[in-house]
Amino acid sequence: MDIALLSMVLSQGQVQQQASMSVMKTVLDQAKEGADGLTKMIASTDVQALQQAAQPHLGGNIDLKG
Repeated sequence: MDIALLSMVLSQGQVQQQASMSVMKTVLDQAKEGADGLTKMIASTDVQALQQAAQPHLGGNIDLKG
């Protein structure tokens, strides 16, 4: 293998690695933003409303037959 080809292959590998790292950083930033938004939403939400959203089938009916 000649030196020019080896240099080209190594350079291409570095570019691929940099691109992968850039995409990974972008995804990580988006995940952090989503988590921050979810945390703020949960902190500002009424606990009872949150429980109703989690289990909407509970408490909706009353059995009046005795």
